Amino acid sequence: MVKIEINRVDDDFRMEAINEKGKSIYMDAGEADGGHDSGLRPMQLLLAAMGGCSAIDLILILRKQREPLTDLKITVTGEREQGVVPALYTEVHAHFKLFGDINKEKAERAVQLSVEKYCSVAKTLEKSAVVTHSFEIIKTA
Repeated sequence: MVKIEINRVDDDFRMEAINEKGKSIYMDAGEADGGHDSGLRPMQLLLAAMGGCSAIDLILILRKQREPLTDLKITVTGEREQGVVPALYTEVHAHFKLFGDINKEKAERAVQLSVEKYCSVAKTLEKSAVVTHSFEIIKTA
């Protein structure tokens, strides 16, 4: 079982989420909602979680393929429902920038597997959103 504790940090909306090993992140509401915008919002964390989850899977896959990934950057964007509460994501897109002398076909397959098969967060988001992905390879010397 996964256990996360949430502790309120100030008199407004700043909160700290702590896992069972003491690792933490901060969350806050935006200024328009009375927060101080001093941490990621919970729905932003969901996109960050998808990026992190798929990154771990992608790195593992490329390592197994012995592809020389030297760096990785991922941009995850999302569109949410308008005018309703709760406002779920309807579209999520992850764009992967893979750095290194990586085989294009292997990279394409690795990205596809990471998002469409292995990433639990992406599979969760698929219940309400269309999840898409793209990638580019930036060759490094």
